Amino acid sequence: MENAKIIAQQMQLRPSQVTAVIELLDSGNTIPFIARYRKEQTGSLDEEQIREIAAALKKLRTLNERRATIITSIAEQGKMTPELLAQLQNAATVTELEDLYLPYKPKRRTRATMAREKGLEPLAELILAQLHSRQTAEQIAAPFATPDVPTPADALAGARDIVAEVISDSAAVRQILREKAQQWGILHSRKIKKATDERDVYRLYYEYDQRINRLRPHQILAINRGEAEKILRVSVEIQERDWLLAIRSKFRPDRRSPLAHQLQQAIEDAAKRLLLPAIERDTRRSLTETAESHAIQVFADNLRGLLSQPPLAGHVVLAIDPAYRTGCKVAVLDATGKVLATTAVYPHPPQNRRNDSLKTLTSLIRQHNVSLIAIGNGTASRETEQLVAELTRQMPDVHYLIVNEAGASVYSASKLARQEMPDLDVTLRGAVSIGRRVQDPLAELVKIDPKSIGVGLYQHDVNQKQLGETLAGVVESVVNQVGVDVNTASPALLTYVSGIGPKLAERMVAYRDEYGRFTNRQQLKKVSGLGAKAFEQSAGFLRIREGDNPLDASAIHPESYGAATAVLSRVSLTPHSTPAERETALRQLQPDDALAAELGIGLPTLQDIFEQLIRPGRDPREDLPLPILRSDVLSMDDLAPGMQLKGTVRNVVDFGAFIDIGVKQDGLLHRSQIPRSARLSVGDVLPVTIQSVDKDRGRIGLGWEEG
Repeated sequence: MENAKIIAQQMQLRPSQVTAVIELLDSGNTIPFIARYRKEQTGSLDEEQIREIAAALKKLRTLNERRATIITSIAEQGKMTPELLAQLQNAATVTELEDLYLPYKPKRRTRATMAREKGLEPLAELILAQLHSRQTAEQIAAPFATPDVPTPADALAGARDIVAEVISDSAAVRQILREKAQQWGILHSRKIKKATDERDVYRLYYEYDQRINRLRPHQILAINRGEAEKILRVSVEIQERDWLLAIRSKFRPDRRSPLAHQLQQAIEDAAKRLLLPAIERDTRRSLTETAESHAIQVFADNLRGLLSQPPLAGHVVLAIDPAYRTGCKVAVLDATGKVLATTAVYPHPPQNRRNDSLKTLTSLIRQHNVSLIAIGNGTASRETEQLVAELTRQMPDVHYLIVNEAGASVYSASKLARQEMPDLDVTLRGAVSIGRRVQDPLAELVKIDPKSIGVGLYQHDVNQKQLGETLAGVVESVVNQVGVDVNTASPALLTYVSGIGPKLAERMVAYRDEYGRFTNRQQLKKVSGLGAKAFEQSAGFLRIREGDNPLDASAIHPESYGAATAVLSRVSLTPHSTPAERETALRQLQPDDALAAELGIGLPTLQDIFEQLIRPGRDPREDLPLPILRSDVLSMDDLAPGMQLKGTVRNVVDFGAFIDIGVKQDGLLHRSQIPRSARLSVGDVLPVTIQSVDKDRGRIGLGWEEG
């Protein structure tokens, strides 16, 4: 497979690995399934590599489809040559293909088209050939005069239009000029005089000049947004020496020809009227695509970190959705997320019923043995934190934390929220969502459109389809890495399980509601529409705890149950033996090639079986640091340079990371303070040092505290 060879070369993999991935994808297998259960075929490629192969394959197939269309179009025009066909077949990018196709692409009527209709193409060819003659240019052009072309000067002007278009359509010239623009072009950004930038959002770019190759993604997206809002005027400057050299590499005036000046005039016209505007558009588009891809990747990495935060299991949670006028909505949830009580308190202006609020909250905490308070980070959150801190000072066993509530209001008004909590007001559902985000961030956040979760930068300015696909891939990846309890999962969570999707998820929940909990994985096949392929793809990621077969609670795929049982029988155990018994006994065995061969499976699968037999259904989130729980409030007045604190990464952006250190404003850990070897992720807990505090502007500068 030619595609496999190209991708293997790009990614420095063996062609056999890429071929296996392509065949598995084309057979309808999902990426999580391939990464987890087809390691022997792929050479143990991880999910990220498989996604990269899938993306590269899609790109290549799109390129090849376009290539076939272009070849057909040129052949139908009768203009195909062996040389052109070879160039088209060897073109490695869509841009290269389109450049080659440009001279043959059906065009709207242009000045060159009209000149050709007047019979001036032979004269244009003489200019391009730089004819040597004793005649003057006017004398050479005289035979081309007609009623439509009254004078030799008119003939030369029309011929120059044709030459200008030929120069502009040259694939070689465009490629050189595009490279020059990327390397030496300068982007200019200026404030439009009449424009109003109320908050000076774009002040940095009012008088801004930067080399194209030095622009950073966040700068490009900010400039694009300023231009879209009609505050900035943006242009790309390409030096004359650069565009002249690019054109003259293929079209050089010959001083011995009487038509040299005609070619020179056509070159300048081609550059200013056709080439430079086109290359400027190409350059801006290329910058935007690169910046958008980067922003989407940053968003994806942040989302992965947020979804991967460990659950705070075992807590009865009192969740507060703060507000001023409408009051703070309160929900108490048991350790499983079940709603025990709801109410509203009004501690802030205009009601100012602080004492009543404290009494109500104290009563709820004592009545339900609350151990953790979750406060949404929206309006009035820090004032609410001061109220809660007053409570926790009197109750040393109760702690609190601030929760990112982005998207909670979107979820609260959704059909899913109405189905889950039909008896609750929409505002109270928001409080429930905030509390459940603490108990199990993944299970709750999958209910919200990933774009509404608020861990991106310029997410509304990027390609929405690409963003949606990438973020859905992240959610799918994390959900399947963690695994899903099929008897408690919401349809939103089940939707992201490999091979399931929204319709099957609804049917699984409907089956569960009608017939009770699933007792084994085989029972899943009774769900309408869940056929052999869907079962194969999903079964290993669906957990059934306390069911008929203990292996159903693990990540071992049903196709490997025979091998898993054989492994256990070698140490005189069965699937019903406890994990502790398995761990002790399995130390006697080595998951090596010899044992794998005896069992008729691959070594990677055997190693995974061993791991799951010892730690069945292990949640990878358990290895990550738990969120910081607080018992007292900090303010900016408490901060001083040199103070050391622990903080939680809230957002990672191009210029650094925003860290929640327990005050109203997140601090900025600038990229210059982050060691190159460090890779920060949302949810990471790290020690930081206060470097600067600007109370007037609400800014906190942080430093990296080693260790």
